[in-house]
Amino acid sequence: MTEQMRKWMGQKGRDYTERNVNSVEGMDELYRNNYGVSRTELNQRFLEGMERSLPILEVGCNIGNQLLCLQKMGFNNLYGIDIERQALQIAKRSTGNIQILEGSVFEIPFPDEGFHIVFTSGLLIHIHPQDIGSALDEIHRCTKKYILGLEYYADDYTAIHYRGDRRFLWKTDFPRLYLEKFPDLKMVREERLRYLYNSNVDSFFMLAKY
Repeated sequence: MTEQMRKWMGQKGRDYTERNVNSVEGMDELYRNNYGVSRTELNQRFLEGMERSLPILEVGCNIGNQLLCLQKMGFNNLYGIDIERQALQIAKRSTGNIQILEGSVFEIPFPDEGFHIVFTSGLLIHIHPQDIGSALDEIHRCTKKYILGLEYYADDYTAIHYRGDRRFLWKTDFPRLYLEKFPDLKMVREERLRYLYNSNVDSFFMLAKY
């Protein structure tokens, strides 16, 4: 177990869960305030025309808002895993017909190519650079076709001060890490989302196996 996992499974993780907005509407408002576009609108851009019965897994689902957003869009074969037990309890109470399980990105409890899409939202940023390869391996293993991600962006790995600590948050070009590691991946689409109130940038990206 990594140092970061121990922290997120403890009080730091519980505090994060309690700070989260517990509704799709609240999440969409947060996205509009940050980028000028909602998460629902971003999903529509990237997932337009996809069959709603395709199996989709979110790794690091926390309280389940991202999955609920997909469910509202009509997707009906949804799964999520997380390591923070309080978040899992909330997710299980607030989601219907979505399979929520305890699990880590380093040991995803599903078979090879079990999902048409595997996605993360603000998960890879919490993984130490020395461990990121193992996380990407598992995500790549579990997807049959697409990898979707929304993560902090920077040209190079950069540690970020997180509540006075530099050991728990990083930004980099995560889609480039995937593409450099896995020759069978190609970029389908990427949008660099600039914050409305500062100079930070996030990357919303979709990669595909071919």
